[in-house]
Amino acid sequence: MTCSRCLGLMIEDHFLDSWRCLNCGRVHYSVIEQHRLARQEKVLPLPSGEPDFQDDEVHLGAESFIRRAV
Repeated sequence: MTCSRCLGLMIEDHFLDSWRCLNCGRVHYSVIEQHRLARQEKVLPLPSGEPDFQDDEVHLGAESFIRRAV
């Protein structure tokens, strides 16, 4: 296994139940990675890729209006 940060050699650390890089010391926890991937799958982008504000109410305050300098 290679490190995603420095491409160094990862060794299995039985004490922490993880993988550790011999070069930079990065620790890879498989359980945390599984949770991160599961969370990314739950987030679904809108088909157009843009936020949908169509049903949101918009309240404009006085700061939204432009005043002309006289």
